[in-house]
Amino acid sequence: MSRKKKTRPPIPRVKTPLVETHCHLDYLSGELLEQILERSRQGGIERIISIAVSPGNLDAVLGLTRHYPQVWGTQGIHPHEAGTFNAAVAARILTGLQQPRIVAVGEIGLDYYYDHAKREVQRRVFERQLQIAVDQDLPIVVHTRDAEDDTRDILANFSRQLRRKGVIHSFTSSLALAEFCLGEGFLLGFNGIATFRGADNVREVIAATPLPQLLLETDAPYLTPEPYRGKPNAPFYLPLVAQCVARTKGCEIETLLQQARDNSYRLFFPGQSPQREQDTGDPPPQRLPFAPRYA
Repeated sequence: MSRKKKTRPPIPRVKTPLVETHCHLDYLSGELLEQILERSRQGGIERIISIAVSPGNLDAVLGLTRHYPQVWGTQGIHPHEAGTFNAAVAARILTGLQQPRIVAVGEIGLDYYYDHAKREVQRRVFERQLQIAVDQDLPIVVHTRDAEDDTRDILANFSRQLRRKGVIHSFTSSLALAEFCLGEGFLLGFNGIATFRGADNVREVIAATPLPQLLLETDAPYLTPEPYRGKPNAPFYLPLVAQCVARTKGCEIETLLQQARDNSYRLFFPGQSPQREQDTGDPPPQRLPFAPRYA
């Protein structure tokens, strides 16, 4: 006798357009990228920010922003790749930041959980990229894991100079670090982790985060929200994150979405209207292989 397949509830339909503030489009596998983008558009995702992590995908992110009118990007080196950072890479980041659809320096920060790069190297590269953000007057996209003290100390040294602040993405750290970052004017990004059964610590931080300092993200293709865990993540799952965050905040989902959209535009698109830009006609970039080490 065959088992009945478990039916997953549908992704919520929302009225307010969403901004996907953090994903890795060049690592998505399975469906063709064009199909993922179209399904995301149909699901109300109006803008997507694809995040750079290594010298190997700086150009791929730039290519995505040139070819797809709903895609923006960042330039930066993830702490896992801190050992690859040098003067030539810094020059490439600076060049990339001059492109009109690049909106932040990131993904930068510290990761002492995996320690793929030496900690002193991670700290030095984090500080170097923070200085780039200061010099270019851009916001930052920060990754931090098991590195709370050093993250706090380094951000404290740069916070006043970072006029446009930034976001601590995929926030899973302590309430104490959250309170420090919020007090310094940074935003916190929440994703599918908020839907996980064992993520009470994340939901505690969500409950304490003021709505004007909250962003929504997927970190696709990683961290697929419940009840779709086991499938590759994609921006069109963002309403599931919003649904969970709204429930945790005790507010209507449309109220949350309107505020999160305002926050996204304020941080990444100051002075811009929601109208999409036209396709530039550039050829699509070469797809990179799926590489699950940047979550």
